[in-house]
Amino acid sequence: MGLADHEGLFRNFWIELSLQRVTMRRFVFLLVLMAAGHLLPARAAAESANVIFILADDLGIGNVACYGADHARTPRIDELARQGIKFTRAFTGALCGPSRALIMSGRYAFRTGATNQDATSEIAPSELVLPWLFKRAGYVSSYIGKWGQLPGTPLEAGFTDSMYFKGSGVYWNPKGERERYFTNGVEKKLDEGEYLPDLLQAHVRKFIRAHSEQPFFVFYSLSHVHGELQPTPDSPAGQDLDLMGENIAYMDKLVGELIDRLEQLQLRRKTLVIFMGDNGTGKGQADRATIGGRKLSGTKGTMQDGGGLVPLIASWPAMGVADKVCDELIDSTDLVATFAALVDVALPTDRPFDGMRFLPQLTGKPSQPRRWIFNQLARMWYVREERWKLNHQGELYDMSAAPFAETIILPSEESSEARAARQRLAEVLARLDPAGGILDQGDGTGRHSGRSNK
Repeated sequence: MGLADHEGLFRNFWIELSLQRVTMRRFVFLLVLMAAGHLLPARAAAESANVIFILADDLGIGNVACYGADHARTPRIDELARQGIKFTRAFTGALCGPSRALIMSGRYAFRTGATNQDATSEIAPSELVLPWLFKRAGYVSSYIGKWGQLPGTPLEAGFTDSMYFKGSGVYWNPKGERERYFTNGVEKKLDEGEYLPDLLQAHVRKFIRAHSEQPFFVFYSLSHVHGELQPTPDSPAGQDLDLMGENIAYMDKLVGELIDRLEQLQLRRKTLVIFMGDNGTGKGQADRATIGGRKLSGTKGTMQDGGGLVPLIASWPAMGVADKVCDELIDSTDLVATFAALVDVALPTDRPFDGMRFLPQLTGKPSQPRRWIFNQLARMWYVREERWKLNHQGELYDMSAAPFAETIILPSEESSEARAARQRLAEVLARLDPAGGILDQGDGTGRHSGRSNK
């Protein structure tokens, strides 16, 4: 029986009860269903939902098997997609810091100032509204993993629990050094032989078990698969290794173990799990991040599709939506809007927010698809529809062959369709006015020289 059937049965039950036509046997049957969690209307299911948001580092669509990747083994992530929705046109910032600011704030970079790696850590702490939403809704929350590119600390941002590290790509201790991490404000150092991703995973498991009786939100920001890559605990010794493949496989195992943990605690059904990449594949790994033998257009740090097009998978068994592929445009600012709708908390009214909620897609309800997404890095930006893209230089691209190719259309060669697209997209840019916002003061690339371990 699907969710719609359950909701109909729920309504009919109360109608029958009000008319005193429900039999005792049917009354008991319905109460049993309700107690088992199989007869909750969508709003009630949403109110009781746990949320786990998993953010992989430098993982593009060419690194996930269910997106067609040629060289990736991701059976557990693929299974998560079969249990939910795979979004094929999800975009975020093309570098780690700006992307995370979009996810946490729900606002574009020209509004917050998060236009480059350095600037992201200098934005106003009040921009980090995501933990505030869950706090207002009465959730306990934990931030686990990479944090250093955001201002302050997770606890200062409003999370009730945290275990984080600064920088990127922390796995084992480098020779002669000990990596630092922080657990609820206490600085610790990684012991020899300890693998930080395993410590983070253990903290997630502990947090979930400790709060299994109350609604929780986990923001799980993985080390994988940011460089410099190292062998994993599962890597065979004494062999030439495909380090990217080894790390993707280990990340996939961690995701699977987390899902198994939810099953063991009987929390899987009412837990929304979202898996996402923070930007596209890094340049050094792009040659093998192919789909059907073809390289993507662009990589991490570029304004082509491969820079900001990322895997986005959502699975929420209570909603009965499974094995679905969604080709609608998704902007990473949509996460704040979606989570706000999920927990029924209004966003602050003192600033504009840029996201559109995709909660209807998660619950199998009719949705209003996005018509365009906006993307920015430094003083470069574009607005993109399904087929057309217009950038800050006024260049129009035909995206029919994306994500493998982007064809520039010269003004002298524009068809009536292209001219109409140019006008639509130019009007969007005029409304947004990114040039009138906080302008980037960096070197123009989105990365500042002298900033290491990014």
